[in-house]
Amino acid sequence: MKKLLPLLLLLIIGSGAFAQDKDKKPVGIDKKDCTYTNKDGKTFNLYGKVKVVESFPDIKVQVVESFPDIEVKIVESFPDDCGEWKYVESFPDVKIQFVTSFPDIKVKFVTSFPGVK
Repeated sequence: MKKLLPLLLLLIIGSGAFAQDKDKKPVGIDKKDCTYTNKDGKTFNLYGKVKVVESFPDIKVQVVESFPDIEVKIVESFPDDCGEWKYVESFPDVKIQFVTSFPDIKVKFVTSFPGVK
């Protein structure tokens, strides 16, 4: 009986390691909400006010001409729709860094019909 108790405790404690958080969103782009969720579970809108940074970004972005994850239109005001970005220097909704390899998302800049593809 004494040998069974530690084994039983190990099974109970160990089973918690395999339980998944049901509220946690999967990493990647959610087309329905037009959001990106990173590996830490933080979610960022793929529209709104965007600040370009050189380090510590929320999202790493690669500019491509084909097979983008999202098509982006740069606007001067009211970036309220999916894929509309307004560049700002202060109070951004999301900080991005342009990279040439290992991006979180791939974007193509367009002049009309922005959105997640």
